[in-house]
Amino acid sequence: MAIELNKKTGISLKKGSSISLEKEGKRLESVCIGLNWGVIERTEKLSFLGFKWEDKQTLSVDLDGSASMFDAEKTYIDTVYYRKLRSDDTAIRHSGDDLVGDRNGDDGRDNEVIEIDLSRVNSRVQTIVLYLNSFKGQDFSTIPYAKIRLFEGTRERVDNVIATFNLASEPQFKGFVSMVMGKLVRQPNGHWDCIAVGEPIPTKGIEETILHIRENYL
Repeated sequence: MAIELNKKTGISLKKGSSISLEKEGKRLESVCIGLNWGVIERTEKLSFLGFKWEDKQTLSVDLDGSASMFDAEKTYIDTVYYRKLRSDDTAIRHSGDDLVGDRNGDDGRDNEVIEIDLSRVNSRVQTIVLYLNSFKGQDFSTIPYAKIRLFEGTRERVDNVIATFNLASEPQFKGFVSMVMGKLVRQPNGHWDCIAVGEPIPTKGIEETILHIRENYL
């Protein structure tokens, strides 16, 4: 389900920055990651027998947002993605696979949402890593306004936008089709921190990405 994010824009969560998922001394229990992107539009100039014209093409974009869980020993526990929309502990839910992207420009609505109920996450889980894969292998630098938004609430309700991270505007993503967006880390006191990563990685597909995350991001 796509939802509008018209409330507070939140802070800008930059690469490497960390925020505690608390509000006025109280732990946040339900947070979401919203993913937004557009179709790729191309215009090709053609000519034949002296006639010239432009051929406009619209290419669908299938970005896959996923969340993988690991324990303190870096042992893999579970993944929520387009083929598994709910975690085994039911704490993480995926809104479903968007195969196209926005057709008429940025409509201010998320194409995919990953909802996390932190109060229900398996007690073994110490880290939840959020990442993106371009299913068709389309270069991230060619995909319009790919954005991440972390907000308090649910898929149906936005209470407060905590942070935003713009993926499409960074030149470092050129030539890549996978990236790590960020991670949620459980602290010894039970509170959760959100750490922005925003790094492209040299993988293709979810399985390869999970192996890369275990070796480099835990």
